[in-house]
Amino acid sequence: MTSQTQTQTQTGQQQGTHHWVITVELPGRAMETLYGTFTPPAGATRHDVFLAIKNDIAQQSPQMARANVVFFALEPNQL
Repeated sequence: MTSQTQTQTQTGQQQGTHHWVITVELPGRAMETLYGTFTPPAGATRHDVFLAIKNDIAQQSPQMARANVVFFALEPNQL
């Protein structure tokens, strides 16, 4: 995934164009909520971004590769 997960407060210009939140669960074993920003490439769909985030989670935490998605939100990163 080409996004960067943002864990510090930064100005809008340093963040991606979209903010995402995802909660994944391995029933009875683990649940994790992650968030960050992402700037999708031109022509990308919401599904493309979802898969990129899921793939990034799997790379960072291989045990979560088959986790169930409990929640997913992707919104423009602006007020």
